[in-house]
Amino acid sequence: MSMVAIIYSGSNYADWRLAAKGRTIASFKTSSINPFFSDEKYILQLLNKNINLIHHAEEIKRIYFFGAGVLSTELKNTVINGFSLFFKFAKISVEHDILGAAIACCKTEPGIVSICGSGSNAAWFDGKKIKPNNYGLGYVLADEGSGNWLGKQLVKAYINESLPDHLRRKFAKKYDADRKVLLDKVYRQKQPALYLSSLADFFIDNPDDHYLQSVLMNGFNKLIDTYVLPLRKQYPEAKVHFAGSIAAGFKPYLQQAANNAGFEIAFILKEPINNLLTYYSNKN
Repeated sequence: MSMVAIIYSGSNYADWRLAAKGRTIASFKTSSINPFFSDEKYILQLLNKNINLIHHAEEIKRIYFFGAGVLSTELKNTVINGFSLFFKFAKISVEHDILGAAIACCKTEPGIVSICGSGSNAAWFDGKKIKPNNYGLGYVLADEGSGNWLGKQLVKAYINESLPDHLRRKFAKKYDADRKVLLDKVYRQKQPALYLSSLADFFIDNPDDHYLQSVLMNGFNKLIDTYVLPLRKQYPEAKVHFAGSIAAGFKPYLQQAANNAGFEIAFILKEPINNLLTYYSNKN
């Protein structure tokens, strides 16, 4: 049986779908595959731990991977080489996650696509490919409005004691937080963006808090001002789409920020993987 594998990997996890003849064979998540942090050995070890992949490795003939961190030919080849060691008979396509989000949101129509999940980004999609831009600056310099950015705001506000007292107590209890622990997680442990983006749960736990609502609005305003409005100047008639857990989880605030900036959002998609599965199942 000839199978296709679709993978969409953010910073927190990778979403997998295995399909044959238009039917989903397996649906599961693994740890994130990001070539900034994952070398070929790590990728091979990860694949070897999953029973679905072990069982179907030889049947998989085409792989479509979309992931954060695929920013150069060298990084793309890290993923291709890691996969090639495991999937002996597969043709492998590796692209940036923003292209996956664009295909999932737009199919073959042109549009502006913004990711807002654990990280954030935006690009123009012409219906086939992404127009390159300078927005992919990563979790240290960019990611406005994302889970990583929201986590940073909480950590800073907690440490400098600008977080309101009622939230400070809740935050300390939930995360066993003190200055030393927080700084250690951010500066000394591996992949601090994963830790910071996990703190976005605090916003979900306290949906009616006005302070946190103002942080969300500030983040979405920055996201739109930094990434979306420059693209709208170039493509004023284009529809604007968003993908990602933060965009979907806080949809009313994102829609309000868009309205404040003078446009409506055409589509907000939490997880691109199912739309990508449909697209590539029909294509193969």
